[in-house]
Parts: sequence; C-alpha cells; structure tokens
Amino acid sequence: MAYDEGLSQRIRELLEGEPCVEEKKMFGGLAFMINGNMSVGVVKSELMVRVGPDAYESSLAEPHARPMDFTGKPLRGFVYVSARGFESDAGLEKWINQGVNYALSLPPK
Repeated sequence: MAYDEGLSQRIRELLEGEPCVEEKKMFGGLAFMINGNMSVGVVKSELMVRVGPDAYESSLAEPHARPMDFTGKPLRGFVYVSARGFESDAGLEKWINQGVNYALSLPPK
C-alpha cells in the first residue's frame, strides 16, 4: 500500500513556512526532514512523528499513538499516530509541531 497522499499534502501545507524542509522517501512512505533531521512522515495511512527519547513515554500516553515498530521492534523516540489522532487540523498541527520542534533541537546535518 502506498502512503496517504492526502495526509502528505496536509503536512506540506503546515510546513510551508519552515525553512530547510526536504521530502525523502523512506520506511515505505514519505519523511519530512528539517535541516537534514527527520521530523514527521507518512507510512501507509499513519502519521509517524519523531518525538525524541525524552517525550517518548508521554507521547505514547496520547490517544491514538503507539510505538513505531516498523522493524518489529519499537524504535524509541518515534511514534505512529492513527488517523483518529489527526482528523482535525489542530490535532495534526500539534503532532507536526512536536516533530518539527524535536528536529530543530538537533544539529543540522
């Protein structure tokens, strides 16, 4: 299954004012890089968010979030969010901001 193009477009619109945004195909989906660091992405119909290790547990406590287990083993610092978690624009923006803020906290690549 290809990644959700509609979700990808919603993310593009939210990232429109961010400098140094690059799209890269990975994980069988599409990742959005900020200064060379992964921030958010789309895998099938789910949102992937890089929340970082410090926010990992609290992010998992959010409704509709689960560990990113792309390889069968959870990848600490990354979560998947199901469609119910970003139905609203405010819900999507909250998750996108979290991923962008974490990516901006890292040194540029």
